[in-house]
Amino acid sequence: MLRKQLLRQVRSVSESLSVSPQIRRSPFSSAAFVAPRTSRPAYLSSRVGQRWQSTEAEQQKPVAEAAPSSEQGKAAEEAKQDPLKEELEKAKKEVIDLKDKYLRSVADYRNLQERTRRDMESARQFAIQRFATDLLDSIDNLDRAMSSVPQAALGITSEPNKDLVNLFSGLQMTEDILMSTLKKHGLERFDPLEGGGRKFDPNTDEATFFTKVEGKEDGDVFYTQSKGYKLNGRVVRAAKVGVVKNS
Repeated sequence: MLRKQLLRQVRSVSESLSVSPQIRRSPFSSAAFVAPRTSRPAYLSSRVGQRWQSTEAEQQKPVAEAAPSSEQGKAAEEAKQDPLKEELEKAKKEVIDLKDKYLRSVADYRNLQERTRRDMESARQFAIQRFATDLLDSIDNLDRAMSSVPQAALGITSEPNKDLVNLFSGLQMTEDILMSTLKKHGLERFDPLEGGGRKFDPNTDEATFFTKVEGKEDGDVFYTQSKGYKLNGRVVRAAKVGVVKNS
């Protein structure tokens, strides 16, 4: 009996020992270790998730903020540059306008200088034109008086008349001095028949009549009614001539 009781006690103790180690190891076992993980409080898991999400947002936030800031900077620079560009274009246009006005003014001034110089030169050269024109009739009368003296009276073909020769010499001397003085001021006399004659020139001659002349060609000057005059190359009076017209 005693032996049986001892065996029973030993078995009960051994059973209790076999159960108690499992209970002691349960905190370190895989089953006991998984249970706390699955039964972790909600605030811990949510805190870890929020921490990861906030870190990613903070990393992406500077990039997201950098793009708008750069765009705003470009927009601000463009806004600043637009008035400057407008002012620059306006200044360029003003410079072009002022340069054009300056060049036009210089050209007008030079034209005025040239025109004034020509007017002054013309006034200097032709200042005596009216005076010379008024003298032409007197010179023509003097020339007619000399041409009216017969050659015989001058002793070319017969006995000369001394008084008439002296008068003719005086008239010729007067004419020579007068023409020399006028020539100093640019007035010159020309005769289309000098040098053997020439063709009619409408720029210097005035045809008073046309006639047939044997041995002459059409357009030849064969008679000088009155001589012509030029003042510094300008015709102040055309020579009055007779022109040949055989046809």
